[in-house]
Amino acid sequence: MDAEAEVLAEIHRLRARIPQLTGALAASVDGLVLAQDAPGVEPEGVAALTAAALGVALRLAEATGQGDFRELLVRGVHGYVAGYAAGRSAVLTLLAQDRVNVGRLHLEGRRASARIGELVDATAPRIGPAQPGTPRPSTTAALGSAPARTLPKRTPASPRSTANAHTTTES
Repeated sequence: MDAEAEVLAEIHRLRARIPQLTGALAASVDGLVLAQDAPGVEPEGVAALTAAALGVALRLAEATGQGDFRELLVRGVHGYVAGYAAGRSAVLTLLAQDRVNVGRLHLEGRRASARIGELVDATAPRIGPAQPGTPRPSTTAALGSAPARTLPKRTPASPRSTANAHTTTES
């Protein structure tokens, strides 16, 4: 079985283990779909948005001293979007109903992303956007090698400017 088929099989097993999943896809850190089972959504668009969110999450984790990106969880009115690092060059995105057990979502999502990461990293030259013979970049390198800037620190000596802010007592 080739890597794409194995990744898709892992996605199907994951969806069977969590009935509240409404979709799942594996994408490269560049935003290209590797495998998907996500009816009702545009997989290419979700993969591209996942890559963008991965970039922001990676920078946020670095800027706040939290270390390497592991996962991202977004809760909307109708459910969850969860993203998990899958090896050096991929990310697993899960879409779930609002009644999903989030602990179970994380447990199964982490397991599946580890397996998908192994599959993708082992066959990196054969799947994904890289050309054969080209080493696969790490997630950090794929998103740019410039270090994340630290966030500015507020001190009592440098309070926020409120010159243009409206207060509830203004009319």
